[in-house]
Amino acid sequence: MTTPIIANLEKLLGGPRDGALLRYSLGNEWLKAGEPARAATCFREAVNRDPDYSAAWKLLGKALAESGALAEALEAYRGGIAVATAKGDLQAAKEMGVFTKRIARQLGVADDEPEGV
Repeated sequence: MTTPIIANLEKLLGGPRDGALLRYSLGNEWLKAGEPARAATCFREAVNRDPDYSAAWKLLGKALAESGALAEALEAYRGGIAVATAKGDLQAAKEMGVFTKRIARQLGVADDEPEGV
């Protein structure tokens, strides 16, 4: 379901303000609207434009998990943990570490997150 906010943000795509923050904001609105797959596309574009955007990595993982793409969500969270740790964003790294453990358990795979997170 498209909302007025989504419509306004989509008008900015391809323009001078199109960047990681716009894609993140649009993804966040799609997530709120109950469209996690569409949100994941936006968050993926945000991290492509700014690979050090730890908040976008975190919501990419969330959107993928909510859309049922657990293996991809696990990969996104692991990438986000590496970015957040390198930036010193330890709270975000810790939160993504919790989500990583949950998904790894669901998938029955080893949790190979970095130590200390």
